Amino acid sequence: MDLELAGKRVVVTGAGKGIGLAIVRGFVAEGATVVAGSRTITPELSKLDGVTPVEVDLSDPAGPGELVAAAGDRIDVLVNNVGIAPPRPQGFLEVTDDMWATTWNLNVMAAVRATRAALPVMLAGGGGAIVNTGSVNHRLADPLVIDYSAAKAALTSFAKSLSKEFGPRGIRVNTVAPGPVATDLWLGGNGVAATVSAARGLTPAQVEAGAKAEMVTGRFTRPEEVADLVVLLASDRVGNVTGAEYVIDGGMITTV
Repeated sequence: MDLELAGKRVVVTGAGKGIGLAIVRGFVAEGATVVAGSRTITPELSKLDGVTPVEVDLSDPAGPGELVAAAGDRIDVLVNNVGIAPPRPQGFLEVTDDMWATTWNLNVMAAVRATRAALPVMLAGGGGAIVNTGSVNHRLADPLVIDYSAAKAALTSFAKSLSKEFGPRGIRVNTVAPGPVATDLWLGGNGVAATVSAARGLTPAQVEAGAKAEMVTGRFTRPEEVADLVVLLASDRVGNVTGAEYVIDGGMITTV
């Protein structure tokens, strides 16, 4: 299927690795040009044709606007992907105000700021698509990531509200909600599995196996699978889909 994205200009936040890098690759494969924001320009990102890497701190209030400005006077798609999911194995009472603020800032406010900067450009161009990377944790609330769960719930609500306000003006807004994904965030040396295993006297492999057991498919989602869903939702081939949330979690959530 031709997704009709050739020549489109896309802005992606949190693009240096993991899901973000897979999203960038997905758009490039469809012939789009990508302005890719990352705190660090990774070798993988710098090697991609059709990509303008932008080194930017998206936790800085000015960062998202700087990234959007690098796209110039045309933006067809914005992907709000940047985020953090710090595990809290010691429980709610150990989560400080600063921890809450850090999680909220990168998972919610970075998207708010990028969207605020991109919308005028999209509206001037006659429309566009925004896709947010959410999480199953917005509905599958988990004390292990209590602040992350709350932030992703807010991000999902934010997308729904935006879809209602700007849908009549040609802007579609949707959310992709992954479960555990095979990235460094979960499986890296400082990822969820390593952090939780250290706190609970387990091995990272045991934590990983426990997470897989919660999924009907028995495996983590691949970053490319999330990216494919994001790219599809950005395409006008699904031009009447807005305000929706698409879960990709291997069947972890078994009821709606």
